[in-house]
Amino acid sequence: MSVISRALTIADLRVLAQRRLPRVVFDYIEGGADAERTLRENSRVFDDVTFRPRGAVANRAVSLRTTVLGQRFELPFLLAPIGSSRMFYPRAEERAAAAAGDAGTGYILSTLSGCRLEDVKAATRGPAWYQVYLVGGRSVAEKAIARAKAAGFTALVVTVDTPVAGNRLRDPRNGTAALLSGNPVAMLPHVGQVLTHPRWLAGFLGDGGLMQFPNVVMPDTGPMRYESVGPALAQSVVTWADLAWIRELWQGPVVVKGVLVGDDARRAADAGAQAVIVSNHGGRQLDGVASGLRALPEVVAAAGDRIEVLMDGGIRRGSDIVAALCLGAKAVLVGRAYAYGMAAAGKPGVTRAIDILRADVERTLKLLGADRVEALDSSYVDLSRMREGSG
Repeated sequence: MSVISRALTIADLRVLAQRRLPRVVFDYIEGGADAERTLRENSRVFDDVTFRPRGAVANRAVSLRTTVLGQRFELPFLLAPIGSSRMFYPRAEERAAAAAGDAGTGYILSTLSGCRLEDVKAATRGPAWYQVYLVGGRSVAEKAIARAKAAGFTALVVTVDTPVAGNRLRDPRNGTAALLSGNPVAMLPHVGQVLTHPRWLAGFLGDGGLMQFPNVVMPDTGPMRYESVGPALAQSVVTWADLAWIRELWQGPVVVKGVLVGDDARRAADAGAQAVIVSNHGGRQLDGVASGLRALPEVVAAAGDRIEVLMDGGIRRGSDIVAALCLGAKAVLVGRAYAYGMAAAGKPGVTRAIDILRADVERTLKLLGADRVEALDSSYVDLSRMREGSG
């Protein structure tokens, strides 16, 4: 039996990821902004949800299928966009997309991918969405959107919570930019942590080494390099007005990611989006904002029947997914949960993360007395502890 197959929880995969990765890369996955209050609260808030099961119900089989944007998914969760995933494992985005497709669910590719979007789409049998930043400016983004359309991506995810990059203190302390700069003088103080993880280093160098982003092609210099991302984000703020030209160019479903208040859900619907994702960027942007689960009911109420609602943030167990579905999410996005698996073992690690969550969701449904995820509603949860915590 392999080490990966012995992992019983996402926490087990996290331990394996930490062993394989140098600190600089593990902390890139693990860390959040500033004091990391929101990062911690994203997971902790699920402790405030109490389930209300129905007894004496025999569900020999349960359905985990759901429909989002008219597409059928075999699982009620998708793999979230994670930038720079190729730092974790060679060809990481392609491997994650393949694992998602094998499981019958979707993969969302970040603009800041280390793999060409065409290669990622070709790697999966399932639906793939493209998450867009306007880094490089409108003309650069337009070319990437057109490529995504031609490659067969079926939805465009527009992230609206990154007017600047969050203050992620672990990165400068670990020398992230220095290690990926290629400058020997800048790298020297931090190189020890990398040399102590030779298995990761061999894979990283064998995969091409220093990071660049082939889906952000600058007119004069070619693919954007890692160290250029921060300044580029600050010059590429997405506004509600941008959704007009994005929709016109895309001619397909648009999803707005980074919504935490009802007003923004209504604005997204007014601007023609088909769905929103309740998200605080995994606690990596503004510290001190609400957790995804706590913000979810307000956004669901504001969305009504006009627009679909998804959620991410803090998902570590299948019961977390079920709690979000009970509160009105059509599906959830998982990020760190599968990133740990990827960092531990590549595609088999992602597959193991998916299998763990799938089994958790199925077991939770059976214990709740529900025969399918689409039957879940707020009657299956008691939120009194969560409401007390918000007062």
